[in-house]
Amino acid sequence: MFVDLPREWIFIAGAAFLLGWLLSAIIGRLGAKYRAKKRDPRDVRIQEMEAELRIARNDIADSRSDVEKLEDSLKETTVGLERRDNMITKQQSKLDKFSTDLKDSVLKTRELRSELTDRATQSVHAEAKIREVETELSVAQASSDMIATGVLDYSLAPDKPDPNATGHGDTDVLPDKVSKASN
Repeated sequence: MFVDLPREWIFIAGAAFLLGWLLSAIIGRLGAKYRAKKRDPRDVRIQEMEAELRIARNDIADSRSDVEKLEDSLKETTVGLERRDNMITKQQSKLDKFSTDLKDSVLKTRELRSELTDRATQSVHAEAKIREVETELSVAQASSDMIATGVLDYSLAPDKPDPNATGHGDTDVLPDKVSKASN
């Protein structure tokens, strides 16, 4: 039936179809532009919110990774701080121990110095007493030697001592005996 129609009518029908399709495309585009201009603001707001939601989800993912990194860093820092605190505590206990040892050493040193000073004082006093005893001994020895030699004979002496009898002339002999007795 379509084939029985004259060719002109077929061309006219094809041209009409083509013209209709072309007109509908042009009207559709113009209508789309007009509809786009007259879009509902709620649709625009929904699209904006969807875009913001996608951005926020990406930001959350980035923030979560940053938070995980910060938590790892915090754990490492906490462990480091605990180690440092333990080390400080150990060092402080050592310092306290050394401080008490130093104080004890200073006290012992002071005690030893005072004891040494006391002993030195006692030694000086002992040496002085020894010299005094040596002097007395040498004097006693000299007088016993003089009595033994007869230089000092108190029984023969008159009320006034005789200068020759008292040993003033023998002064050379007396210091030798005193020096021998002190040795």
